[in-house]
Amino acid sequence: MIEKSIIRKQRMLLIVFSFLILATAVIGLGLGYSSVSYDRILPTILGQGEFKEEFVLFSVRLPRIVITLLAGMALALSGALLQGITRNELADPGIIGINSGAGVAVAIFFLYFPAEAGTFIYVLPLVAFIGALLTAVIIYLFSYSRTTGMEPVRLVLVGVGMSMALSGAMVVMISSADRIKVDFIARWLAGGIWGTDWPFVLAILPWLVVLIPFALMKANRLNILGLGEPVAIGVGLSVQKERIVLTLAAVALAASAVSVTGGISFIGLMAPHIARTLVGPRHQLFLPLSLLVGGWLLLIADTIGRNIIEPNGLPAGVMVALIGAPYFIYLLTKK
Repeated sequence: MIEKSIIRKQRMLLIVFSFLILATAVIGLGLGYSSVSYDRILPTILGQGEFKEEFVLFSVRLPRIVITLLAGMALALSGALLQGITRNELADPGIIGINSGAGVAVAIFFLYFPAEAGTFIYVLPLVAFIGALLTAVIIYLFSYSRTTGMEPVRLVLVGVGMSMALSGAMVVMISSADRIKVDFIARWLAGGIWGTDWPFVLAILPWLVVLIPFALMKANRLNILGLGEPVAIGVGLSVQKERIVLTLAAVALAASAVSVTGGISFIGLMAPHIARTLVGPRHQLFLPLSLLVGGWLLLIADTIGRNIIEPNGLPAGVMVALIGAPYFIYLLTKK
């Protein structure tokens, strides 16, 4: 039984982070090389803006904001699922190499399998999912022991090594590519938000529409997994089946996000940990909050990054890493 005070606190925090997302989005609309003045945002949304204002708002700023928000939510939920499956608060799709696996698959597809622009956008999340899934399988095999099962520390170490190896493989692949393709992959590696048109929103949205409700329905199963394998087996839970299904969901969420945002790490680490600190370890409470925290973190990182240096700014992945790396070290020393 969850205390009513905790539920009230969670609802209040959901409202607070929803407001932070809205405020950050409005601030982002009025900043940057192409922007709309704050007193013209509402009239432009209501259809009373000039052509330039409508173009900047609806074709430049809003698609990027929506993509960034959705990707942050996907990465946060992916990290929360991985942490629940492995019982390791240091698990993150970027740190343990899943994002790099998706990136290698995207790079191979981009370099060697040219496709039409319309097809490319929608196939990209599927390609990223295949690469991320293969990486997750390899990491699982190397971090699993027959005697002790999944070892959390080994998982992180194997994942970090896999991430470095895959990043090296990507550098080798692009060494012989033409400059345009090299620029794209370099931007992907840095975590630049490159999918900034409405078709990219349509490409990532179906994955989230299916997987977010699915993950929320599995909250109680994640609570049981957190109690340990003997307890989970004792209450009749099929541990291996649940881990496989939830891992697939986590991989799909991470792949759908990085296919349009590039290699962004630490969102999946920080957002669940912040949410868990605020409302406690029950997945029913902190999973919804993780979604909003992750979306806001990536949105504010991108807003600051693209305005800190004119005109191109810093990639969102770099801004997140500047915050996330010290946070990771703090958690590592604490845990």
